Amino acid sequence: MSQPRSRDCPDRGSISVALPIIQKEFNLPPELVGLLLSAFFWTYALMQIPVGWLIDKFGPRKMVTASCIGWGAATAASGFAGGFVSMFIARLGIGVTEAGVMPAGGKLNAIWMHKKERGRGATILDAGAPLGAGLGGILITWLIASTGSWRISFIIAGAATILMGLAVWWYIRDNPRQHKGVNEAEAAYIEASHAEDDAEAAKEGAQGKRALLPYLKFRSFWAMCFGWLGFNGVFYGLLTWGPLYLAQAKGFDLKTIGWSTFVIFGAGFVGEILGGIIADKWRASGASANRVMRTLLGISSVVVVGGLVGVTVVADPITAVVLLSVVLFFLRWVGLFWSIPSILGGRTNAGVLGGAMNFSGNIAGFVTPIVVGLIVGATGSYTWALLYFVGSAVIMGISVLALDYNKRLPV
Repeated sequence: MSQPRSRDCPDRGSISVALPIIQKEFNLPPELVGLLLSAFFWTYALMQIPVGWLIDKFGPRKMVTASCIGWGAATAASGFAGGFVSMFIARLGIGVTEAGVMPAGGKLNAIWMHKKERGRGATILDAGAPLGAGLGGILITWLIASTGSWRISFIIAGAATILMGLAVWWYIRDNPRQHKGVNEAEAAYIEASHAEDDAEAAKEGAQGKRALLPYLKFRSFWAMCFGWLGFNGVFYGLLTWGPLYLAQAKGFDLKTIGWSTFVIFGAGFVGEILGGIIADKWRASGASANRVMRTLLGISSVVVVGGLVGVTVVADPITAVVLLSVVLFFLRWVGLFWSIPSILGGRTNAGVLGGAMNFSGNIAGFVTPIVVGLIVGATGSYTWALLYFVGSAVIMGISVLALDYNKRLPV
């Protein structure tokens, strides 16, 4: 059956891999590095709720296509940056243009996936983030080595993203019946799940209003938001500062950084896909959504906290890479969260709830790089930065256990 596609090209993480070169060329102290890394997340976060509303109104196909084309253009433009200010502006532009991709994916998961398959659908959607980071590390280092220029590398990556946007328009449809690859049996199977969802929602008092504010009074809404905030405090911290950590704390050169990034985030990709498969198979066996999600995500939180604490005390570089790979493998199980907008809001509000969730997560996106930059600048060490990630993982763990995954909210 056709499924929503994940993000799978180098994007926000490209600058992190090239940052040792950019930092030297622009002569940036750690505090300005943190500010530069956070720039993307400022606009990316602020655009989440508006684009979620646009997705619910106009459909995900148009929004994903526009996002990819704009995002590619902004990435290419960053290759022409002459210093901190122009690079900062380019990163703001990437944040604006990329903002629609993930909420649209959450909407596609609600439209396209049977409720028994939404765990797998959510993780396939979200697995593009670690895959893009892993492959991006290899591709950007290869492009820099081949062209001798980080600027040309960003221009090539931007052009590839624009082509991806055109492919999205050609392939994606807002309704399964509009897609040539979907037969009558598949369409009927999905529609039967939608009808069952609607019937269950009506019993719970859901009225199908297109709105966000009524959700603010529910614990599960806030657990969703804080869970994603905690998750991204860890993920975006490692995505933005991970390559510099490997360079400065572990002495890795650019090539070794690229391969280490590939291993670490590749483990996240594998873990996320397996997490989705485990969740759906367990649900299919008759287990409740609460039992499945709270168990898997609770285990994920415990392992992530333990792994990050381990990284703070080990001196061996290879051991650190292994521990970070374990952290990413289990952390990415929380990609199952992309099934939650459709659980809590149904098809009607999956876009705006996905936007609200991603807005919360990207508060961590713009705060974390700045905080880490201040910590590293003040202490000359990454120890307290890693402990900051531990705190984020604790917030994630509390939230995933507080959320009720069994029912749609009565809005």
